[in-house]
Amino acid sequence: MWQQSYSQTASDVTAEEVWCVWTDVNQWHSWQDDIEFAQIDTDFKAGSFFKFKPKGAPTFSIEVTEVVENSVFTDLTKLPLAKIYDKHELISHGDHVELKSTISISGPLAFLWKHLIAKGIVASLPAQTENLLKKVRDVRK
Repeated sequence: MWQQSYSQTASDVTAEEVWCVWTDVNQWHSWQDDIEFAQIDTDFKAGSFFKFKPKGAPTFSIEVTEVVENSVFTDLTKLPLAKIYDKHELISHGDHVELKSTISISGPLAFLWKHLIAKGIVASLPAQTENLLKKVRDVRK
């Protein structure tokens, strides 16, 4: 299995504020520059599925596998002979909150999908996290 994480801390937002934006799947396109849309038609909970359309790529389904409100959610993308897990964590450190995303990939073709998809996802995490924080701050206004 291959795994890589990115984290950033912020002292001017709360875990609850970030959680509200993170779990509003239907609005992800408003702060993620690299997607056309994400759409969920059910509650955001473990076992839910949402449609995801990156720019220049086909639409596919992603499963929400873990949800702990205001703390963590994990989603799963199934690929031919591989699985990509994207874990999103909010870790409180007194007066600031840490936003941590961990991408892991497993399966017989993990090495291939790591190069085709996962490394690009990891490379986009700093900008994506900045965009998320900007959206959280804008929503607050």
